[in-house]
Amino acid sequence: MSSLILMQLLLLGLRVIDATTDTWRHCTDLLPLDLLSFVLERDTSKLVPGVQMRQAGGVRGVHFSSPHTSMSFPSSQLLVNCDLFPKEFSIVVTLKVANIAPKRNEYIFSLMEPKTGEKGDILDSNKNRGISGEEDQGEERKKERRVKSNDEHGRIILGLRFSGKCLHFLFKGHGGVVEHWVFRGARLADNQWHTLVLTVGGQHVRLTVDCNSPLEIIPSRPFPSDLNIQGSRFHIGSRGRWKGLFSGLLRQLVLVPGSDATNQICPSSDPQLATLSVPPLLLDLPVSGREGDSRLTSHETEERVSVGLERTCSELLQGQLWFSPLRKGLYLCDGTVWITVLEDHKRLDYVMEHQVLTTSSETHDVEVFQVPGMGVMAAMAHRSKTSGSAVYLWTQSGFKLYQNFTTHEALVWRHFNMGKKVFLVVSNSGGGPNNHFNKELETDFSVIYKWSKRRKKFVQFQSLQTHCARDWEAFTINRQTYLAVANHRQGNNNHTINSVIYKWNRSTKSFEVHQMLPTSGAYDWEFFTVGPYHFLVVANAFDGVTTSVDSVIYVWVNGGFQVFQTIKTFCATDWEMFQIGSRVFLVVANGHRLHGNGPSRYAINSTIYELDMNGQLFVRFQDIITYSAVDWEFFSLGEEHFLVVANSFNGESYSLNSILYRWRGYEGFVPVHWLPTIGCSDWEFFSFKGESYLIYSSAKAPLSKVFKLKTY
Repeated sequence: MSSLILMQLLLLGLRVIDATTDTWRHCTDLLPLDLLSFVLERDTSKLVPGVQMRQAGGVRGVHFSSPHTSMSFPSSQLLVNCDLFPKEFSIVVTLKVANIAPKRNEYIFSLMEPKTGEKGDILDSNKNRGISGEEDQGEERKKERRVKSNDEHGRIILGLRFSGKCLHFLFKGHGGVVEHWVFRGARLADNQWHTLVLTVGGQHVRLTVDCNSPLEIIPSRPFPSDLNIQGSRFHIGSRGRWKGLFSGLLRQLVLVPGSDATNQICPSSDPQLATLSVPPLLLDLPVSGREGDSRLTSHETEERVSVGLERTCSELLQGQLWFSPLRKGLYLCDGTVWITVLEDHKRLDYVMEHQVLTTSSETHDVEVFQVPGMGVMAAMAHRSKTSGSAVYLWTQSGFKLYQNFTTHEALVWRHFNMGKKVFLVVSNSGGGPNNHFNKELETDFSVIYKWSKRRKKFVQFQSLQTHCARDWEAFTINRQTYLAVANHRQGNNNHTINSVIYKWNRSTKSFEVHQMLPTSGAYDWEFFTVGPYHFLVVANAFDGVTTSVDSVIYVWVNGGFQVFQTIKTFCATDWEMFQIGSRVFLVVANGHRLHGNGPSRYAINSTIYELDMNGQLFVRFQDIITYSAVDWEFFSLGEEHFLVVANSFNGESYSLNSILYRWRGYEGFVPVHWLPTIGCSDWEFFSFKGESYLIYSSAKAPLSKVFKLKTY
């Protein structure tokens, strides 16, 4: 996902400090740089050449089959606006290596000077496919040593490599001499996972393996403060050659400029797999191989692939691959649903009405989700004070009523998982049956429900006091689960109030207040992650006087959210984040313009913003005319990308078209289908058995509609 390029440029800070002259600038004040994600996620639809994904003991890593150019990139793409490597830094690595020859050396990564046409690089790799390493110099050598070699002198700037018994940190010192700092006794080639933290400070160098006591070197000379990196390139898993190619599995590789990363990942409940930043491609894998079984699956054994017609994805098949001749696709089971790995490209032909679902009352929101062993479900937030809300189960003929809930003017449902447990949270805006809603007494509550496998239904789990909550958003950061609630107003008129971030407390088994953020008539939260960075954007709708208010993008820093950027919006009701190739977008649904007692304007622009690498912020990309828009939904079919908007009111009527837009590259999104809706309040996209669907809810009529997307 090359969107990481954008995020690195966005968040590196770009602050520089002059060195000995005004020309040379140190790379300082940078956030952690996830080198592995940077190369693996340039294109999320496939792995880059020269790399294979393999699993060992229920944990995934990447294996390098060749020193391909795709695993190399200019250092200037990450170390921006600077010429000198940081004077202090940490390197975090998670790897697994089988036994190797004692005299063989392999590179985890390297930073190389520009090529000068020397033999043996990637371009001439066919001449040198014997991957025999350089000779170890013997135990009698000192921990700190300097070596001149025809291979390395004049080319390598910095590198990390290992042999059967030692870890070597190499860098170019004075006079172009490549210096080695050697950590002996770090026996890493034992076919086990290990997490290493190498910390280079002013007067010391420390290596921490699996959060144990560190090995320390006190060098006679500190790491150079004038290490020039102009024109250099990073090579992941090699130094750009077959000789010294990394033969094990690599799961994590992060450069942390300016700080000691040990305290960020240690102590850890699983020190061999302690995590600072792991590429999403390698996450969410079965852990059975690590629990109750000391034998690790050999990474040379590939995943089994089954071939046949429709199969049910279950926990027993988690991590397994399935090839469907009917769909012409390859899929991976995540324990609940099949995730597309490769598939024959689909194209949208037309949209047809599939089901008209009669509901007990008008519906403010619909949430579509999966429950293991049950299938696709839809939770609908009904407006009624008396009939409550409901969850529907998808069948061959469409959604069927499955479970009723007692709710009071429900506004929104959200689904989330914690481990294997499934939860739903609903926002009530009308109080409880024994405490009639009184806006001045602040008596409305939201309720969290938990799925009971035994009873095969949702049961009440926890209640939280909220204030006309318009949205819930669930997300996970560093294995911690959070819930964000968008409190819309307190009482009849007070819209400038706090919305709340709740954190799951494992001890009390409940959600507790973690952080409060000031909002103005908050309507929606959208959480998203780009690379190792986590963002939360709020749609602020009204401050009590005008709908022309700032919505805010927050970034996660040191255990909490801080303001990153503000964007002027007009009764913002929804944010949707999406990615197309290497580009990152945010689209806002603007509801209407209102100021004081003046008239409202419902036909206004909603706007798509794109992450700009130069401006280091989201900038306007495209305006789309909407009519009191309340929701955007992004989805992809094959290589085509779509947005559908929920138009709810044009100032005169609630019966109007919601519009489906198709991505056309430089043209942006263009309208392709007009879908008749009545007071449309929400859109959801879902797939089932190879078919794709859209469902919308109506806030003005007791019905919802399901549309089937015909593809060819």
